[in-house]
Amino acid sequence: QVQLVESGGGLVQPGGSLRLSCVASGSIFSINAMGWYRQAPGKERELAAVITSGGSTNYADSVKGRFTISRDNAKNTVYLQMNSLKPEDTAVYYCYANLRRLGVGVRAYWGQGTQVTVSS
Repeated sequence: QVQLVESGGGLVQPGGSLRLSCVASGSIFSINAMGWYRQAPGKERELAAVITSGGSTNYADSVKGRFTISRDNAKNTVYLQMNSLKPEDTAVYYCYANLRRLGVGVRAYWGQGTQVTVSS
């Protein structure tokens, strides 16, 4: 089994910051891309940021310059530093990992989600 466990969500005022963390554990052979998706009420899930095993990153236009994704390969952990938060960043944030399991192959795994609310 593989588990992705997120932490760091919460309530923050506009202009504030939060840091999300996600740890992948279980029978993992290797991890390719890791990232964060988000889903606001009434909207489809969308990519916020992704990072490859080599450190290449990609961001949604709406978060560029405000969010920074990073990872610690030794700890199977991905982070999302969110600065200058806006009310429209309010969403459930889901951790994502594309990884290879021993004897299973490559597929995508998801965390349970963590709520981020930006409000005064």
